[in-house]
Amino acid sequence: MLMEVQKKRRQKQRLTWWGLPLVAVLGWFHPWLGFLLLVCMAGSIGMSVYRGRAWCNWMCPRGAFYDLLVRPLSRNKPVPAVLRSRGVRLFMIGMIAAMISTQWYLAHGNPAAMGLALVRLLTITTVAGIILGIFIHPRAWCHICPVGTLGRWLGEGRKPLFISGESCAACGACSRSCPMQLTPHLFRECGIMTDSDCIKCGSCVAACPRRAISFDAARPEKGYQNAA
Repeated sequence: MLMEVQKKRRQKQRLTWWGLPLVAVLGWFHPWLGFLLLVCMAGSIGMSVYRGRAWCNWMCPRGAFYDLLVRPLSRNKPVPAVLRSRGVRLFMIGMIAAMISTQWYLAHGNPAAMGLALVRLLTITTVAGIILGIFIHPRAWCHICPVGTLGRWLGEGRKPLFISGESCAACGACSRSCPMQLTPHLFRECGIMTDSDCIKCGSCVAACPRRAISFDAARPEKGYQNAA
């Protein structure tokens, strides 16, 4: 079941990953492509209000790129706690916001230059994400991504993951399958995972040998079928 979910997820990611090199490479020659970055940001933040960080699963070109192309090269080490901290996330939001506002101020009245500023930002952050992905974990960048962080905060409590304390054996199969290195089984006592970095991929639901995890509080198999 897990292999089936992962296969379907990869198939969807193959539809979106090319959006990253499209903008990060061709954008240097066609600066207007940079504004596609705003479309991606709007999609992520807009969806988070209803489904949490579901956009980050396969719809985000950057996330799909890291999963498909960086994962085979990654050392797959645990993501350091500092990259998950609120302070670092706030710093990243402030830094990216300052970079965009400064470059747009300097490019005032020149749409092409404004688009190029976005391309430049995407290129720099993508390279940083690739480095983190190779030496730490493919999704390491996703923990400090400003847009992902906003989606995390706005999507808190949306489409939560339920864990049956009676059924869960704390085997850790859910955690091993999670592309974000989350630990659903540690939330078995409270019955619901409160970590909003969940991207709703459904891998943990499919990996659980006792069907103790679900996106539906009443029916685990329904939660599996509805996984993003």
